[in-house]
Amino acid sequence: MTKKKTQDLHLLTARELVPALAEGAISAVDLASACLQRVAEREPIVQAFETLDPDYVLEQAALLDDWRLKGRLLGPLHGIPVALKDIIDTGDMPTQNGLVQDAGRRARDASIVEKLRAAGALIFGKTTTTEAAYYQPAKTRNPHNVAHTPGGSSAGSAAAIADFMVPLAVGTQTNGSIIRPASFCGVVGFKPGFGQIARTGILKAAPSLDQVGTFTRSVFDAALLADVLCGHDGVDESVVPMPAPQLARIAAEKVPVRPVFAFVAPPGWNDAPPDARAAFAELCDILGDQIDVVELPAIFDECLKMQQVVMAVEMSRHLGHYGEGGAPISEHLRKIIADGRAISAHDYLAARDWQGVLRSGLDQVFSRYNAILTPATYGEAPASLAQTGDPRACTLWSFTGLPAVTLPLLVGASALPIGVQLVGEKNKDGHLLRTANWLVDSLNGTESQGRAEGERDA
Repeated sequence: MTKKKTQDLHLLTARELVPALAEGAISAVDLASACLQRVAEREPIVQAFETLDPDYVLEQAALLDDWRLKGRLLGPLHGIPVALKDIIDTGDMPTQNGLVQDAGRRARDASIVEKLRAAGALIFGKTTTTEAAYYQPAKTRNPHNVAHTPGGSSAGSAAAIADFMVPLAVGTQTNGSIIRPASFCGVVGFKPGFGQIARTGILKAAPSLDQVGTFTRSVFDAALLADVLCGHDGVDESVVPMPAPQLARIAAEKVPVRPVFAFVAPPGWNDAPPDARAAFAELCDILGDQIDVVELPAIFDECLKMQQVVMAVEMSRHLGHYGEGGAPISEHLRKIIADGRAISAHDYLAARDWQGVLRSGLDQVFSRYNAILTPATYGEAPASLAQTGDPRACTLWSFTGLPAVTLPLLVGASALPIGVQLVGEKNKDGHLLRTANWLVDSLNGTESQGRAEGERDA
């Protein structure tokens, strides 16, 4: 491989890199070096990482190369760099949760980190997060325009993928923390359904809502990474033992019939910027009779309020100690902790009941449509570093625990990306990704060729 090609390795998807690494066409050290070179060039501008030790990255890469050279069995992500949101515990580097109180904190590997290592992944570094994965922005900038927010709370993971620093990254979402930054940064963000991925060793914010997800540059890469992350660990009771989801296999299949979508506008969509509304109107026109505008019953208007109740109560319980004794936390975090402590147990339990009620109500939509198509955000990333954007376009899908994926298919008036969010039926994550692949291929004019030759990047 020429020097130029080695330097360009950071531009490739995981799907392209996995066989090349397995065959020895490239080495893990070559790939890690290319990623580190990109970080050296762009990190001072984008600031996606909280912790990164280049020497340690290369040390891990050399061990992975040695493993392959000895003819040992390779995992599905052998040699692939993966960045982790800095609320995911790693025994070999700090996990600081975006909090000064946790500076230098170390803990044993989270269960998903154990799975990544077993799959041969190279744990590249820890990406930035908002304070306690909530509201207060991190230092990260949007790679497309550094005056704009990258979103939150998984800001660093989204930015690192968008800026070609690593091929794969992991984040979490309690409200809109995967889908929103993925939309703002122009990458694929995948939030599997609630209960698919164990969260042991990850900061608890609101456990009834917290979900692990992925950032990638293609739908297939999202499936590849999620396949490794999914599954129970014997500790997180939200994840029950079940067969492996085989997301990559299903995502690569050709759809049996042309999908039909339900367009569901998020709350306040009529007040969204005109360019965003026009972009989605044009997309609906392109899909023609394959999409219907569906207005959800008025009962769904309760979701925003109920989600806030659940999130406030659970955050006050799990994060409240960070504000004790006058400890330095933001007013945003202090307020939601106080709000949560003022909510009665009756109101909290009633709000939890709404999760099942609204999820059951959505079953009627999925009986007629393959997926819900909806905005991921209310347009382009805001031109501000003091906020992370409006999460309301994600709230219903997080509250009900349904799988969701955002695709970088639209562009706004300022030439910044706008994500198209697809939402799928509970426990049908693979089918959702297959439908997402169809949509990408259809808009690219390649749908008729099927998927036998592999993934096309989103």
